[in-house]
Amino acid sequence: MVEATEKKNLLSQWLSWQFVETPQGILRGWKNILVFNFGYFSVPLLFKTFFAYWRNYQWRYPRGFDIWQYFEVFFSNMISRLLGAFVRGVMILLGLLIEVIIFFVGLSVLLAWFFLPALVLLGLGQGIRLFF
Repeated sequence: MVEATEKKNLLSQWLSWQFVETPQGILRGWKNILVFNFGYFSVPLLFKTFFAYWRNYQWRYPRGFDIWQYFEVFFSNMISRLLGAFVRGVMILLGLLIEVIIFFVGLSVLLAWFFLPALVLLGLGQGIRLFF
């Protein structure tokens, strides 16, 4: 690799670094952060267990036949499932919202990297113009 870079002139080395190597690194880091966030909020697991009991709170049906106890257990279990679905839904939405924010921040960082040389040149030109 050293021999290949020695044969290039300085301008082609800088262009390769600025527009090929570093954007690839930015894209790898951006992908890693997106994958981490998806796993941090456990979005796939939350979808799989969307209607599971909240914190595994569930009531057992009684032995024998008492219609009111059956209704009580049924509605208690339904409330536990609905509460679990609500909390999981909020966490899924929060995880997806943060995923979208990370996507746009990463996109802005990548675009800023591409426009950075032009901004530096414009800044130098503005500074020279103000100086004289």
